[in-house]
Amino acid sequence: MNATKYMQQHLQDLKEQSNLRRLPRMIHDGRHVTIDNRRMLNLSSNDYLGLATDRGLREEFLRTLTAETFLPTSSSSRLLTGNFNIYEELETELARLFDTEAALVFNSGYHANTGILPAVSDTQTLILADKLVHASIIDGIRLSVARCIRYRHNDTNQLERLLKENHEAYRQIIIATESIFSMDGDMADLTKLVELKRAYNNVMLYVDEAHAFGVRGKYGLGCAEESGCIRDIDFLVGTFGKAAASAGAYIVCNRVTCEYLVNRMRTLIFTTALPPINIAWTLFIVRKLPAMQERRQHLARISRLLREALQTKGYDHPSVSHIVPLIIGASADAVRCAEELQRHGFYALPVRPPTVPEGTSRIRFSLTAEIKEEEIKELARLISQSHI
Repeated sequence: MNATKYMQQHLQDLKEQSNLRRLPRMIHDGRHVTIDNRRMLNLSSNDYLGLATDRGLREEFLRTLTAETFLPTSSSSRLLTGNFNIYEELETELARLFDTEAALVFNSGYHANTGILPAVSDTQTLILADKLVHASIIDGIRLSVARCIRYRHNDTNQLERLLKENHEAYRQIIIATESIFSMDGDMADLTKLVELKRAYNNVMLYVDEAHAFGVRGKYGLGCAEESGCIRDIDFLVGTFGKAAASAGAYIVCNRVTCEYLVNRMRTLIFTTALPPINIAWTLFIVRKLPAMQERRQHLARISRLLREALQTKGYDHPSVSHIVPLIIGASADAVRCAEELQRHGFYALPVRPPTVPEGTSRIRFSLTAEIKEEEIKELARLISQSHI
């Protein structure tokens, strides 16, 4: 079988399993999207604070620009000629906000997770990764030469046993986790993870705050701020492409780690840097995040409202955040549920294998601060009356 026929067969298999994906054609209109002339409330966006749809913010930012400061390309990697002053301004601001020695900005969360772990690990490294970490962390582990053991999701008892059994056999052990998990919306126990890390002098902690940065904590710095353990996390990673309504990612860390990554991290060294205009927008937003507590509180309220409504109606879920899964089971059933919700004006999408394990296909409600309480109540009513 030649390559094209093989790919065609694979695509056909995915279609028969209701797992075939296609890029949607849509028109964006603030909180809504329009597909096939159907206007729907967007419940699938990672714009958690609603900043991407805030026209006033964009107009305010545009007033700060001139022909000299509108720089749409960096034209190079940061180690060549792409390191503009605005990068260092953003990194200085991040280090100040997090009260860390240093910060480093990357092109994406995927670049961060696939670049940091291979850079800081070797054959004498053991990575203990939560079973449900994001695909980008899994790919980072695969690109490394470290040994990896995946511990059961949020099972700190198993993690503790693995640390006891292995800490003497390796130069270093890295515990890798998300803070808020992207598919279930549940949280890692960062306080417990820090406690386990402190028990050994060769254990480090890697935490991805992609779904928590901007959303959690008094100043929007994430679950580590909320738990009071920023300084106890060796690799504290987050992204700008979700709640911060921009692009790129960051790590806040000590100076030695920062300098080491500049010299060893391939996804930083061998890529053209993000355009300075993107970095300027990110800095503009980051400086405003601490004052956005009202948006965070509203998001927390509507998230709690949906979680409680689903539980009251008998739909169990693990979420404690603004990511609320409606776990259905079979992929075909999840697709039918999504289509029904869309017919009623709610743009909700099915999440299917391999993104989630077989038999756990779901609707992933991704809430934003632009959604109103009455819309959440209408969504809950619709779910309770449907044949899901």
